[in-house]
Amino acid sequence: GIQEYDNPTPGWWNWLFVGSMVFAPVYWVYFHSPNQPRTLAAQYEQAYADNLKLQFGEIGTLEGDEETLVKYMNDPKWLKVGEITFQTHCISCHGKEAQGFSGPNMTDNYYINVKKIEDIAKVVTEGAKAGAMPAWGPKLHPNEVVLVAAYVASLRGENLPGKPAEGNEIAPWPKPGDLSKSTPSPAEAGAKKAG
Repeated sequence: GIQEYDNPTPGWWNWLFVGSMVFAPVYWVYFHSPNQPRTLAAQYEQAYADNLKLQFGEIGTLEGDEETLVKYMNDPKWLKVGEITFQTHCISCHGKEAQGFSGPNMTDNYYINVKKIEDIAKVVTEGAKAGAMPAWGPKLHPNEVVLVAAYVASLRGENLPGKPAEGNEIAPWPKPGDLSKSTPSPAEAGAKKAG
């Protein structure tokens, strides 16, 4: 048969093992931390969003009204800024996919502090539940508040598995076409006031 010798493992082999055991948790914390994505794709998305923030001059200062939120929840370019803002500030409570963690699930049709789409921007700005949801208005650019609210509104109906539904079921968001029929243009509004 085969005769085995009881030779010790080479020292360099042992140190390689110890080094990999020390390196593994550091690597895991650095690259898989839920608060700060560090992959090349995540860094690209962050740089892309930062570039879009420079373009805020193109859209001016946004208001968190129904028409603005519906418009921007259907605009992929600006929705990306909202997504990055969500990934940066909101995943620790709402989860990476907004499926809920300590905060509520944002992908279903049930909401605690929201009755209309514009209430999302209000909750982001002012916070809720006596500070459980922090007020982000003082910390974010007003456009970031509106764009993250539009992003959160766009997630509704995905019904991802996560935290069970909380709050009350609310009516669907308006569609962009519905708003153009019901909301008069500034010229029409001026003509009605004059007439």
